[in-house]
Parts: sequence; structure tokens; C-alpha cells
Amino acid sequence: MKGAHFLVAFLLLVLSSSYVFAYDPSSLQDFCVAINGSKDGVFVNGKFCKNPNLTVAEDFFFPGLNVPGNTGNRVGSNVTLVNVDRIPGLNTLGISLARLDFAPYGGLNPPHIHPRGTEILVVVEGTLYVGFVTSNPNRLFTKVLYPGDVFVFPIGLIHFQFNIAKTNAVAFAGLSSQNPGVITIADAIFGPKPPINPDVLAKAFQLDKDMVEKLQKLFENA
Repeated sequence: MKGAHFLVAFLLLVLSSSYVFAYDPSSLQDFCVAINGSKDGVFVNGKFCKNPNLTVAEDFFFPGLNVPGNTGNRVGSNVTLVNVDRIPGLNTLGISLARLDFAPYGGLNPPHIHPRGTEILVVVEGTLYVGFVTSNPNRLFTKVLYPGDVFVFPIGLIHFQFNIAKTNAVAFAGLSSQNPGVITIADAIFGPKPPINPDVLAKAFQLDKDMVEKLQKLFENA
């Protein structure tokens, strides 16, 4: 019986430890304003902490999220991410924010993942077709969003947003990490440096090797 109790306790410890280390660690102080140097600093969660006595309001401030982003690019969208690199005071707080701008019909935030954060998105202007794909077996969840609508993209799952209206679209997103990261699927597959062997991609995507090489040339300069 004692052995069974020990096994249960061990499994709970493993599960709880896995949960704790899967996300940004909880803060053990009021704040830990990130600095680049180590002088008079303490290293916490990938950043050195500024001396609290030297902290100022600007460490928690970012201006200009009302300014539209430039959507004149190949995908017709722009993401203005406000993470720990833009607001040092976000360090150890486990949150970040983004503004998403979309060009009229066709503006796309391509399929991508955030390896370290769940995203919650609210549309403030325009109409977006959004969705995410689950892990195996792959299921697609989609929704058309209008101003005021909110949608959640679970951590680590492929998701996208696409403007289906003839006007600009704007959305804001909160993410459950100070630095959620982003991996854009097409860029990661066809545009890494050095490139993935085209034979691998041809087999994986069931494409002609020449087509794979064309895609790699397209994305290498993207």
C-alpha cells in the first residue's frame, strides 16, 4: 500500500513539475525589468533584472499601438508585437500584446505557431476568417469574426487569420508569454538557412522536386 501511495505521489510530482516548466515561470517579486547588461543585475527567465530602485515608469510603457502597420508586403499583413523586448517591464510577467493589420481582401497572417503562448484575439475593424488545426488527428476549427468578436488559438497549434472583406482589418491579440515566439510554417519549411534537402520535402509533401526547389528559391529571399 505504501508503494502505491509513493507511486501516486511521484506521478503527481512529475505532472505538476511538467506543468510548471511548460510556461513562463511565476514571478517571485513585484517586477523584474529586463536589462541587457549584468552590472547590478540578477539573471531571471533569460533576462537580467534592473535594480528595482532604478526602475521608472517608461520601463512599463510602449507608445504608438494606434498606428497602423505597413501591409505592403507579400502576405498583406503586419504584426506589431509588444513583448519583453519592447516593454522591459514585461519580464517574468508572462504576457504580451500584438496589433494585427490586414490589407483589403487577401491580407493574410500565414499559418504559424507560437511555441510558448496561447493567443486570444479580438477584431476591432473588418472581417476575418480565422482558424487553427489540432494535433493528430488533425481537425480544423474555423470562424468568421466581425468587430467585437473574440477567438482563442491554443498554445503550439497551427493557426491563421485571413481578411475576407474589401476593407482593411485590424485586430489585437494577447499572448500568454512575455516572449511567445513565432514559427511561420511556409518560411520554416521552405526558407530556413541552410535549406532542407529538397528530396525530403518532395517526399513529405508529395511534390515534384523541381517544384520544391522553386519554392525554396521563392522563400530564401522572402
